[in-house]
Amino acid sequence: MIEARHLRVLRAVAATGSFSAAARELGCTQPAVSQQMKALESSAGTTLLIRTGREMRLTQAGEALVRHASGILAGLTAAEEEVAAIAGLRAGRVRLVSFPSGSSTLVPGALAALRAAHPGTRVSLVDAEPPRSVEMLREGDCDIALAFRYGASGGEWEDLVVRPLLTDRLIGLVPDGHRLAGADAVGIGELADESWIAGCPRCRRQLVEVCEKSGFIPRIDFATDDYPAVIGLVGAGLGVAVLPELAIESVRPKGARTVTVEPAIERQIVALTLPDLAHVPAVAATLDQLSLAAAR
Repeated sequence: MIEARHLRVLRAVAATGSFSAAARELGCTQPAVSQQMKALESSAGTTLLIRTGREMRLTQAGEALVRHASGILAGLTAAEEEVAAIAGLRAGRVRLVSFPSGSSTLVPGALAALRAAHPGTRVSLVDAEPPRSVEMLREGDCDIALAFRYGASGGEWEDLVVRPLLTDRLIGLVPDGHRLAGADAVGIGELADESWIAGCPRCRRQLVEVCEKSGFIPRIDFATDDYPAVIGLVGAGLGVAVLPELAIESVRPKGARTVTVEPAIERQIVALTLPDLAHVPAVAATLDQLSLAAAR
């Protein structure tokens, strides 16, 4: 019988490429990793790893087992959490990953309310932009991913539970002394000759698509995932930008002025989880608090 602890070790070896690196990641010894891999190969009835120089390489059977391991481990975690809640343990653990502007606006209020209602629930938070945050969810490295997308993106999340939170409009940002600083609304085509400061890769692609529809290709001189840096660059007169309202809420635009941009550019903010995890009480409570925070 294949044991979950052996699958966790196999996944660590596959990710790090060696027994010693896997041992450091798991907080155990190299002989312990080697022993557990031997036990797993014995249970599987075939070789899972081949040593090539200083690294370990997965066999075809090993690749198949790693591919299924994340779903198996996520299912086990869901089962353990739900059984613990049913048995009366007023406790839970939620691993949350969020994009930065969500971490600074939606997450604090949601987690404060969750702690007040369920003081035994522990929540950890890691920053990551989509699609990486969604990959982390599918790989079993988090329980909830706060993510966003522009428009309909086909079936990219069809295997996940999607909790819509809010629609976030992108706002134009220009220096205080800019010719359009006092305008009520600005057509994005009016910024065609400007130097642009762009955000994360997904936001950057959306910006280029919107500008191309308006008949120009933006000249992006600066690109950074750090929203305060974007605002600082605009405030210094180095260019213009469009930022989500959530990002502007979390940072005071010093030296910069916000303007409404037409046509409207919007992104959908959602909380994602796996179907099995959606029934875990601590995860469900966190999703509920994120929804309430978004509605405020």
